[in-house]
Amino acid sequence: AAALAMADPSVLPAYERVKAFVKSQLSLGVWRPGDGVPSEAALQQQFGVSRMTVNRALRELVVEGLVTRTQGSGTVVAQLHRISSTLAFRDIHDEVAERGHTHSTELIALEVVQANPALAQVFKLASSATLFHSVMVHCEDGQPIQWEDRHVNPAAAPDYLSADFASITPTGYLLQHAPLTEAHYTIEAALPSRPEARGLGIKPSTPCLVMVRCTVSGPHVASLARLIYPGLRYSLRG
Repeated sequence: AAALAMADPSVLPAYERVKAFVKSQLSLGVWRPGDGVPSEAALQQQFGVSRMTVNRALRELVVEGLVTRTQGSGTVVAQLHRISSTLAFRDIHDEVAERGHTHSTELIALEVVQANPALAQVFKLASSATLFHSVMVHCEDGQPIQWEDRHVNPAAAPDYLSADFASITPTGYLLQHAPLTEAHYTIEAALPSRPEARGLGIKPSTPCLVMVRCTVSGPHVASLARLIYPGLRYSLRG
């Protein structure tokens, strides 16, 4: 799956190293569609990791459509028609933790606002409806890596404003209280506003990746988030 990841090539988690190896063999054409992938035991010995780590790597490669697994037949490279590009729905706290670093949050705003016409249309609400609004900066080992500007439907998460965002991210909270049933993304390059640049510790002229993500929980449009990543610290990988 494509995911936003730190551009700094620091040491990857063990399962990511296994995935990177398999993907490199595919991209170089060493393994072709239908070819067998080394067994879990062989990969475990090659990388000096646990069986559980190898199993996780292979399971994620299956989800990404790069390999297929059949009971009794092992793992093989997927046929090209099965390979697709998707975007993983991740909690930034988990991403940071998997890199062995510390996640922290600086809360900028937490409030009730009235939906403007554009927001009302997205949430399928009357223009007089109210929404919860949060703005925060996510940091990795103290360095700002994401500006998050989010609107939340009170009908989907009525206690959102009471959440302790020092110990849980909005994504983590919503996954617990408004289980995800559908999500839509757009990603584009853009320059940050001055407040966003200040919060991220970058110049207003620094290009950023901007993801706008809308999530649905059951009958409700639950959340609309604008996530800004400094381009010099992030890349989109797939």
